[in-house]
Amino acid sequence: MVRALVLNATYEPLAVVTARRAVVLVLAEKADAIDGSGAWFHAERTAVEVPSVVRLRSVVRAERCRELRISRRGVFARDSNRCQYCGDRAETLDHVVPRSRGGAHTWENVVAACRPCNVRKADRLLPDTRLVLRRPPAPPRRLSWVTVMVEQVPDAWRPWLPAAA
Repeated sequence: MVRALVLNATYEPLAVVTARRAVVLVLAEKADAIDGSGAWFHAERTAVEVPSVVRLRSVVRAERCRELRISRRGVFARDSNRCQYCGDRAETLDHVVPRSRGGAHTWENVVAACRPCNVRKADRLLPDTRLVLRRPPAPPRRLSWVTVMVEQVPDAWRPWLPAAA
């Protein structure tokens, strides 16, 4: 599925939208296409290239710190699909402080885990097990919402995203 990066008039990343939404923004003259994706939408009398990056023509006031809601996909992206206890490929999510023991469903308490480590830990606290976290869980970086929206960031988007994203 083709997606497009939407930039504010000040060239700050705002959102990731579907190909159809990007074409509508360009046709409605609300945005300018900066880079094409190579995909096309065809109509009876016209054809429009789907933009990969669009820049809005007017400034949109956006939240300065966009808070990403916790999700399975987001936790796996943050933890690079690796178990935070042994380093194997992660298949499940684990609450460091189990929910049955009052643990919250937050970025600071949820990690990716392989099935054997998750079963071994069960509903116990870390000191009650031999498991050790490879790194403490934390909220994702500032623009990590982009990598959550698309599994792989296209090369055409890289000039518009900070190096840390």
